[in-house]
Amino acid sequence: MQRLSLRLGKNTIRNDKGVPAMHVNLPPDLETLVNKRLSSGGYSSVEEVFRRALEAQDAEESWTAEERQAFAAHIEEGFMQAERGELIDGAQARREIQEMKANWHQERASKG
Repeated sequence: MQRLSLRLGKNTIRNDKGVPAMHVNLPPDLETLVNKRLSSGGYSSVEEVFRRALEAQDAEESWTAEERQAFAAHIEEGFMQAERGELIDGAQARREIQEMKANWHQERASKG
């Protein structure tokens, strides 16, 4: 398995031996998105940005019909709770989401 090193613009993707593997030309809007992710501090490299994006896409595409239905049910439940005024404050919601995100990344890393 080759390890890739990615750079933006006219940059070359190289394997771990420094040999060019392929060229990637990103349109300006995608380059802006990648740079935004990098400047957020949440990603340490262009490779990590692409890796996470592709992992998320793989995870989404691997959902079964049952998982999609369960997700839709959770959304519906949340909508109904909101209509009843059963909301939590934003800070609490962000903490819970960050915890779920960290757990998801940890699970993905242990499988990969």
